[in-house]
Amino acid sequence: MAIPQVDPEIIDFYTETFDEATRLTSTADGMLEMVRTQELLRRHLPDAPADVLDVGGGPGAHARWLAADGYRVHLVDPVAKHVAQAAEAGCTAEAGDARELRAGDASYDVTLLLGPLYHLLERADRDRALSEARRVTRPGGLIAAAAISRYASLFEHTATTWLDRGSVRDAVTDILATGVHEPGRKGFTAAYFHTGPGLADEMRAAGLRDVRVFAIEGPTWSLLKATEQHTGAPLGSDSPLFRAALAAARSAEPYPDLLAAASHLLAVGHV
Repeated sequence: MAIPQVDPEIIDFYTETFDEATRLTSTADGMLEMVRTQELLRRHLPDAPADVLDVGGGPGAHARWLAADGYRVHLVDPVAKHVAQAAEAGCTAEAGDARELRAGDASYDVTLLLGPLYHLLERADRDRALSEARRVTRPGGLIAAAAISRYASLFEHTATTWLDRGSVRDAVTDILATGVHEPGRKGFTAAYFHTGPGLADEMRAAGLRDVRVFAIEGPTWSLLKATEQHTGAPLGSDSPLFRAALAAARSAEPYPDLLAAASHLLAVGHV
């Protein structure tokens, strides 16, 4: 099997253009994503200490709190800048690709894919990453995979009002139809946007059981983005609007129809 190669555009985006290290702390919708990801994972993780492989873990935003919770975390990421930043997150880290992990078979209790599926545009590549996650996870262990929602760009660019720009509207229209943000297109890097059922299908196709998909930010995250965008003032996690959006996310969990309104999805399953 050919050695996988990450699109250089993706590496450049996270190295030169976008600061992933501040994404979950600098905006209200980012903070909502962090809070909800933490509470969803903590609900499903085995007790600490346990061995966690954080694949595509970026600069270590999640590795940091997992290590603080007592887990033994090893992070893998294809971006050299992220690997260097993750070294300060209380975990070990190495450069690597989700589609060809160096870890041995059944060597981790938990494998996280909280980023790789975003940037694997082909189903075969996503299947390969999930197969690798299954391979390195012990029987009975947990696999959790995050995805960008198919409809996130529609809500986001309405909140920013950029949807009335022709080029943005065309990009959003294509994402809605195909799930793909093509390489070379402005505004983001090459990416794949999932539906909830599509993400669940990919998890089950990898042989995982007890698969569930959650809406991370819930249905009202774009209100936070719109408020910050149009007032120019940050919303803290103690603001009434943030607390209401968090309550909405929790209240919406039992209702699969509301998955489509989230910005990100989290799927969990067991080996």
